[in-house]
Amino acid sequence: MRADGALRLHLGGEEPHAGWQILNVQPGPGVDYVGDCADLGRFGDESVDDIYASHVLEHLGYAQKLPNALREWRRVLKKGGRARISVPDLDVLSRLFLDAAGRTHDRIMIMRMMFGGQVDEHDFHYVGLSFDILASLLGDAGFSHVERVAEFGLFKDTSAARMFGEIISLNVVAYK
Repeated sequence: MRADGALRLHLGGEEPHAGWQILNVQPGPGVDYVGDCADLGRFGDESVDDIYASHVLEHLGYAQKLPNALREWRRVLKKGGRARISVPDLDVLSRLFLDAAGRTHDRIMIMRMMFGGQVDEHDFHYVGLSFDILASLLGDAGFSHVERVAEFGLFKDTSAARMFGEIISLNVVAYK
């Protein structure tokens, strides 16, 4: 928690950053809470000022776990709070994959962004998201407004990653 009492959660984070608390499914040196991003039961209703989640939602099943997580994120956010969300942009990745025809190594790199690197049990992707799909899911969860942004500039993470000179992440801000 920050000195001003604000609680800012970095879901899936690993990099400590002043003013942010990290919740991750795996323990680590900078992790404040070990747990599932879809279960924020340890946090009260309207107790969180900001949520940041970079390349987290694609690891949740789209039929139940993803919608439940978004409702849970909205529940803990204070009125006027925001969730900054970054996911692999399926529209961009699909186009890059098609453009890389004949370049197998490049296609494998793109495919890994679509389906996860699969280096451990948590590194699998269960859903591909585009702006319209993500905005619809956020609206269904009760967020009042969703806007697309180019970059966040908060953490050194995949939200600003580029392939072939193009940002491959869909970055949005969802407001309660």
